[in-house]
Amino acid sequence: MLKSLEGSWCLVLGVSSGIGRAIALGLAEEGVHVAGVHFDTASRAEEVEEFVGEIRGKGVEAHFFNANAASRSTRQEVVPRLAELTGSTGGVRILVHSLAFGTLVPFLPRAGWDKQINERQLEMTLDVMAHSLVYWTQDLLAAGLLRDGSKVYAMTSAGTSQALPSYGAVSAAKSALEAHVRQLACELAPRGVAVNALRAGTTLTPALRRIPEHAGYVERAAENNPHGRLTRPEDVADAVALLSRTESSWLTGNTIGVDGAELHAAAGAWG
Repeated sequence: MLKSLEGSWCLVLGVSSGIGRAIALGLAEEGVHVAGVHFDTASRAEEVEEFVGEIRGKGVEAHFFNANAASRSTRQEVVPRLAELTGSTGGVRILVHSLAFGTLVPFLPRAGWDKQINERQLEMTLDVMAHSLVYWTQDLLAAGLLRDGSKVYAMTSAGTSQALPSYGAVSAAKSALEAHVRQLACELAPRGVAVNALRAGTTLTPALRRIPEHAGYVERAAENNPHGRLTRPEDVADAVALLSRTESSWLTGNTIGVDGAELHAAAGAWG
């Protein structure tokens, strides 16, 4: 049975741009209060504040924390604050992991790149884009904020099975992220908490534009998608809202494609 999300709380990691931003706004339109963690410089402060105002304009609360979401100290600050904010409303109904910060340095030297990836860069990428999901889940659960009916979503990509010259570290992180999703789903099943990875189709986000080879990749994706367009952040936001309306935890441990059949078409001879 589908239920209203009105009055519940979400926590979006990576809330200020791209897919995380769209999910926060989409859930606010459903009446969900939004807590968000982002990591931005002072140059974006006004833009982020305007976004907070836009969310509050939907009639819900919005509380943002400008801090490194992969840092233990950030969790130590945010989790107790979430406990205060959510009060008796049922804890955190929806946790969204949408962190897109990692190195794009190739594993080995090549033309145009003097250096190869180092240990610190590789470990940082895995920690931010994969392992931090486990740590946030641990701390939220320990605080009693993940309860029967809660949903956890991690944003992954087709990069787990496709290769781009500069995408090696991120590909490894996304692969680890999907493995973490499966493990967390099994361990949280007795508690009624569902955990899934959402594999968005090619989406023009700031993170994608940072990939050196993105232009050609985007062009091919647009040609392959039978909808005749790329995935939009709002497509993913719609999926999160839809999947979150059920109390059931039976849909869990999956990597769910939200791509308009882009990958299926790419594997065949679409168009």
